[in-house]
Amino acid sequence: MFSRNPRGKSSPRAGANRFGRPTSRGRRKAPAARELDFTQFVKKAIQTTETETFNPTHRFADFEMHSKLKANIVKCGYVHPTPIQDGAIPHILKGRDVVGIANTGTGKTAAFLLPLIHKTFKHTTEKVLIIVPTRELALQIEEELRKFAAGSGLHSALCIGGAHIGDQVRSLSRNPSFVIGTPGRLKDLIERGKLHISEFNNIVLDEVDRMLDMGFIQDIKYLVALMKTPRQSLFFSATMPREIAELAKKFLNDPVTITIKARATSENVDQDIVRVLPKEDKIEVLHNLLLLPEFKKVLIFGRTKHGVEKLALRLQDRGFKADSIHGDKSQSQRARALRRFKNDELAILVATDVAARGLDIPDVTHVINYELPENYEDYIHRIGRTGRGTKKGNALTFVD
Repeated sequence: MFSRNPRGKSSPRAGANRFGRPTSRGRRKAPAARELDFTQFVKKAIQTTETETFNPTHRFADFEMHSKLKANIVKCGYVHPTPIQDGAIPHILKGRDVVGIANTGTGKTAAFLLPLIHKTFKHTTEKVLIIVPTRELALQIEEELRKFAAGSGLHSALCIGGAHIGDQVRSLSRNPSFVIGTPGRLKDLIERGKLHISEFNNIVLDEVDRMLDMGFIQDIKYLVALMKTPRQSLFFSATMPREIAELAKKFLNDPVTITIKARATSENVDQDIVRVLPKEDKIEVLHNLLLLPEFKKVLIFGRTKHGVEKLALRLQDRGFKADSIHGDKSQSQRARALRRFKNDELAILVATDVAARGLDIPDVTHVINYELPENYEDYIHRIGRTGRGTKKGNALTFVD
């Protein structure tokens, strides 16, 4: 547990017997505090002496894909597929519908992009619609698409909220092979008569459980119902709640289900709480933590757009290289902040839960829950931004 010493500097301190629910002493708690057991936020990363080795059935060179696509895969440094790629790509290449259940950070994007790019190379009439819950994930997928399709002349359109719709309409007028978008903006473009998804014969729903959490399920049903049949449908999700299973049953045709059992993200992450005492200033506690040399690349989560923006500005005023991403920022502002954080131009990114899922941000040393998440599942997704792959991460949760 972290606490403040008398000289005002933050330092780690042992004492497992003090973990648990603190008394409020009359202070107002965030709503999530009533739902969460703070002992869940204290856990050491699991140290293993042996690592389970995955032996892929294929290499990327083994897949029957277009030579230009294979050349781009080599340029990207890909040799052996991840488990979800090894399991899904052969079935997608055969035209099968696929349900892929795997955690974020397991290579799901390439698992569906590579075979679908091959499909559009082979048949220029093929059109692919990719629906995702957040703008940042859409941008990440388009970035991957550009790398894999480099030099092919393949066109794509990014249709997301917060960006100029006129630019998106112009992109759609070029008859792109791929359209990547968020449900609300896609629906808007359809209603304006600028997007005709009845022309699309391939659909990908990525992070489907997140779209369910965000209330997009009716929009998804609306969009899928407009598409032509027969089509190839791909669902990718970290979990498969009942509503998603029912949606898959309705819209997929005899799908292959691929479930990747990976070590839980949280097992790579040292988790602890930072107890803020009644007379302490929370921002001062955070300030002193961020001065510690091991806090090199820090993702801080808040619960509201206003609170996140205010915290980022306060940290900037204190001399920290910080920025924020949240729903009130324009897409260009969000993309710029995320790019600077990924490229280590920023040491600190303050975010709402828009950054909690789907994003692959390299080398985040610490995740700090400055404000409590809504539930434990959101907590797990937040801390999953650190400790990626085999790396060890750190997560701290403020408790007052």
